[in-house]
Amino acid sequence: MSRRRFPPLNALRAFEAAARHLSFEKAGGEIAVTASAVGQQVKSLEAWLGRPLFVRQPSRGVVLTPLGERYAASLSDILDRLDEATAQALRSDRANVITVSSMPSFASGWLIPRLGSLKERHPDLEVRVSVDTRLTDFAREDVDVVIRFGQGNYPGLRTDLLMEEFFFAVCSASLLNNPKRPLREPADLRHHTLVHESVYSIPDYTTWDRWLAAIGVEGVDTSRGPSFPHTYLCLQAAASGQGVALATSVLIGDYLQAGRLVQPFPHQVKGAYRYYVVCPEAMADRPAIAAFRAWLLDEAKAQEAEGRSVIPGRSESREEGNP
Repeated sequence: MSRRRFPPLNALRAFEAAARHLSFEKAGGEIAVTASAVGQQVKSLEAWLGRPLFVRQPSRGVVLTPLGERYAASLSDILDRLDEATAQALRSDRANVITVSSMPSFASGWLIPRLGSLKERHPDLEVRVSVDTRLTDFAREDVDVVIRFGQGNYPGLRTDLLMEEFFFAVCSASLLNNPKRPLREPADLRHHTLVHESVYSIPDYTTWDRWLAAIGVEGVDTSRGPSFPHTYLCLQAAASGQGVALATSVLIGDYLQAGRLVQPFPHQVKGAYRYYVVCPEAMADRPAIAAFRAWLLDEAKAQEAEGRSVIPGRSESREEGNP
C-alpha cells in the first residue's frame, strides 16, 4: 500500500473554515484563533500543495481560486464524515447504556423523578440524561433517544406519541385562602400577580393571554408579573406565594399531591403541542432503547390515568393540535 499524503490537519481546518466564510477573521472566530493565525495556516497549506488556494484582494478580502473551490468542497465533506466517525467512536459500546436528551423542565419535573421505577423494571439498564432544547443530530451526537414536544413530524425517525398536555392555573394554598383577594373564578385573576414562562420563540404556546381567551375571560392585565425561563421555576415561584402560574398536566410533578400548589378552578386548556419519544429507525429495536421506550410509554399511560383523578375537570378531547 502506498503511503498516504496528509497535509497538516490544523492547516486543513483553518482553510476549510476560511473557505466557508471567505474571511480569515470569521474563520478565526470559529476555530478560536486570530485572523493572522488563520492566514499563516493557509499559507503553510498553499506551500505544502505548491499552489495558491486564495486570491488576496485588498478591497474584497479573499477569493477562492478554482483549485481552492474544488479542494474546499471535497474537504468539507471529508471533515463532516470525520466528525461523524468521531462521534460514533465516542459512543458507549456498552449495550445497556443509553443517552437520553430532554428539555430541562421535562427532565426535572417528569423524567428524573421516575427513573427509580425504570431501575426496578430494568436493573441493568443505565440511562444518562442530557438536557437540551436543540434539534438533535443523531449521526454526530452521542444521543440515543430524545424527548421533545412539537407536531411530531420527524422524517426518517421512529416517533411515538408520549403525552398531550393541558394547562391550568395553580397557586399556593395561602394565596387561595386570602380573604381580602378571593380566588374563586378566573375573573378574580385581575386582582393577583401572574407568573409567566418566557416562551417568546415558541409559536402558539399557551400563555396567559391564550389561556384566558380560550376560557372566555377578559379584563385581566397579562402584561404584569415576573417571568422565568423554565416551567419548574414558575412552579417554584407560585409555590412560594409569588403569584398564580400556568401549570401543565405533564410538568406539574408532585406539586398538587404534596399540597405545595392547589388548582383554584377546574378550567383546562389543551396545549398546541404534544410530547414525543424520538430515535433513529435503525436503533429503535436495540434492546436497551426498546426497553426504555416501552417503559416511557407505560409511565405516560399511568400518569394519564392518574391525572383524571388528580386534576379535576380535565378535558377528554383529542382534537389535533396546531403545528
